[in-house]
Amino acid sequence: MTSCLLLLCALGLAVAVPVPRALNRATWPDRTPVLGLWVWQCLVATALLSCVTVLVLGTAAIFRTVRDHLFGSAPPGVVAAYQPTSAPAWATALVLLTAAGAAWTVAVLAGQVRAVRRARAAARVRLRERAPELPAGLPAGRGPLLVLEEEHPDAWWMPGDPSRLVVTTGALRRLTDRQLDAVLAHERGHAGARHDWLLHLSAALAAGFPKVPLFTHFCEQTHRLVELAADDTAARQCGRVTTALALIELNQHRGIRSRASSRRLLDDRVNRLLTPPPTLEPRQRTRIAAAAALAPLLPLLITFAPGIDALD
Repeated sequence: MTSCLLLLCALGLAVAVPVPRALNRATWPDRTPVLGLWVWQCLVATALLSCVTVLVLGTAAIFRTVRDHLFGSAPPGVVAAYQPTSAPAWATALVLLTAAGAAWTVAVLAGQVRAVRRARAAARVRLRERAPELPAGLPAGRGPLLVLEEEHPDAWWMPGDPSRLVVTTGALRRLTDRQLDAVLAHERGHAGARHDWLLHLSAALAAGFPKVPLFTHFCEQTHRLVELAADDTAARQCGRVTTALALIELNQHRGIRSRASSRRLLDDRVNRLLTPPPTLEPRQRTRIAAAAALAPLLPLLITFAPGIDALD
């Protein structure tokens, strides 16, 4: 039991601190943003599973009732392999710490879900005020596309039921047909990959654990990589130059009012579209994706390894 707890703690710390810092410095995720998002999600899953398995094993070592439920039907050899009654003195503090972290994580995620629902409801109210229902006798608008009267060019996807793709008249006037297609393809790329929930998850974890490098870098990189992935979707359908010009047209009016980080990301996106970096080879992508998919299995392997070895 002690060795399992130590290995799980070591794995959790490695995934929470040095690994995300190294990945945050890497440049290959910009070349394949979808794969980069996959790796970040697998790292987060590994960290959370490490905490859950520590909590389960530690609780079983401390509380007899939990231990009886967990090992009650196990063969004597398996029980002896775990030695659940010989928990170290620091196991109680570890269990209390992980339990508090788990409870805080649930609270943060639940709060994020409530906040998202309130924000979406408020956004729909504002949208109805700006685009009221047509008078009786006139045909109601159908489909996901909604045009708003607005001087500045803009377009965004509003998730929900039903979801809407909102475009301003300023965008219709300023963009060419091809550029407008690129903007719509970009927003549909966000919607098809459900980037909204990924952004909410990363923001909730970063807000709940602001000192944990894994969650802060996960939030930063998610905001960056989802835009690059949607840019790639638009570029495949409408061309890289067209997509880059559409981005420039949509953001020209923001100027100095936008944040420095937003301007920097926009510059990176335009440069990436105009001078695309070389993509990873299929063999490299396969290796990275497979390694990332196996990472969340490590906590489970550490947890079940003594029992499997005892059965052998």
